[in-house]
Amino acid sequence: MAWLGLRDNRGGWFRTDTDDFENEDVPITSARSTWLRRGTILIETRLSADTKPQTLFSFQRTWPKVGRFSVQALAHGGIVLVDAIGNDVRHATLPFDANGRVDVIRLSFSWDVAKSIATLTLEQPEAETITRAQLKDPVGLLEEDLDAAFANHHASELQEDVLFVGVSDQIEPVGPMPTLTSHVPILTPAGEMLASEVRRGDMVTTDAGETVPVLQVVRRTVPARGTFRPIRLRAPYFNLQRDIVVAPQQRLVMRGSQVEYMFGSEAVLVPARHLVNDSSAFVANGPNTVTYHHLLLPGHQSVQASGCPLESLYIGRMRRKPDALATSVLAEFDRARLPEHPKPIWPVLKPFEAVTLATMRAA
Repeated sequence: MAWLGLRDNRGGWFRTDTDDFENEDVPITSARSTWLRRGTILIETRLSADTKPQTLFSFQRTWPKVGRFSVQALAHGGIVLVDAIGNDVRHATLPFDANGRVDVIRLSFSWDVAKSIATLTLEQPEAETITRAQLKDPVGLLEEDLDAAFANHHASELQEDVLFVGVSDQIEPVGPMPTLTSHVPILTPAGEMLASEVRRGDMVTTDAGETVPVLQVVRRTVPARGTFRPIRLRAPYFNLQRDIVVAPQQRLVMRGSQVEYMFGSEAVLVPARHLVNDSSAFVANGPNTVTYHHLLLPGHQSVQASGCPLESLYIGRMRRKPDALATSVLAEFDRARLPEHPKPIWPVLKPFEAVTLATMRAA
């Protein structure tokens, strides 16, 4: 299993069968009264300029004593998680600069009762920053409470700025994530190969025409909501020979006289989310979850996907940060065999720069 439930301001679902979770038309059944001893609650939200605390997400605990699980954003910065069962209270606080420019933040509360570990993590995807706080002696969550929280609006509270809340029975990774859907074609010396079929050791053809080996392949299944919701890039825009679907964070390599004039560089990297205009790029519809794949290359080279140059997986100097590596999609790989990417192969445009360039090209 993986993702068991999903909730946004339109509604919610909870499943103990992940095959059913892919289908919104399957009737909701009551969850078993059992404990989820390991898992993750994932929240994506915008933060309003309110001058009082905001309860982002909360729900009642019913057993063994009445209590409440809640995640709040403080008025002057900071995120607080409180997990109370009767008089037994666990909490964690993360610092956060509410005055800085923020698009979306991602909060992950992960717990593993057997290992006596629980962590609250705050990610700012746009700024690529991560902060963490530890909680002691987690007790897990009751599936019956989760069922009520995700499927019954009267049993929980969800702030209107929250994009979605998901619950998984796995410890979900944080940090760099894959961004190519399964059917994105990747150019290799032998022709195109689907992203889902590329394996470690395969050779791929870069945007510069070089042939390089794939060091590792990563994949992750996530809710198709918020900053994970797929984007369809349309042919013939972006040099595409046919449409492809990618994650909003996937960065395209863009070249041309406008790029050189505006940014003084032969090429730049532009996140797909800044290209959405309902013409050449638009938000894609699909099931509740989406599986993304990506390729780790030696020097952060760009790959070719149906004629469009795309950034390969960028991991910076993560091999030097064991703690960050252990909670990422690269956790299972040998740290000594991972490459270092001192900086992205091309400059990454800021949001306003990307929007300006996309507008000029569309004109």
